[in-house]
Amino acid sequence: MSHFELFNLPEALDIDLANLKANFLKLQQQYHPDKAEDKSQALIKSSEINQAYKALANVDSRAAYLLALKKQDHNLDQSINDFEFLQSALEIREQLDEAIDTEQLVSLKKEVNQWIESLVREFKLDYTEQDWAEARDTVRKLRFFQKVMNDIDKVEDRLLDDEDFDLDDDF
Repeated sequence: MSHFELFNLPEALDIDLANLKANFLKLQQQYHPDKAEDKSQALIKSSEINQAYKALANVDSRAAYLLALKKQDHNLDQSINDFEFLQSALEIREQLDEAIDTEQLVSLKKEVNQWIESLVREFKLDYTEQDWAEARDTVRKLRFFQKVMNDIDKVEDRLLDDEDFDLDDDF
């Protein structure tokens, strides 16, 4: 049974994330080890559910999983060989390193989301045309931008925490 089947979702890059989450929670409740007679079996099933959810929750891992279903997921850990992309990626990383306020992060997040949307369109085309080499390259790029997005969120959290902290606060 594929992860898509487990969560009763279509085998596609575009899925309803709210439906994924609802089905995940329902399955986790159903197979919770504390409620099962066979706790070891329930623990295994619960772990499988968690792994499947993690694979489908983000677009980069979902695209990689789609390639895995087609047995085309080899060499996804290779480096990206697109010089223009790498140059743009470096610039975005520099912007993140230099960001000093949430306004800059919001702008950067918007730019990264545009990249992700573009790469999603590219992956769909590559996948439909069964251009597996390009699809793998696109997954590598999606992974990069997903990591950047996670890093933006971390910096944003840190900035917000710093703004909330005031030495004049009474403890």
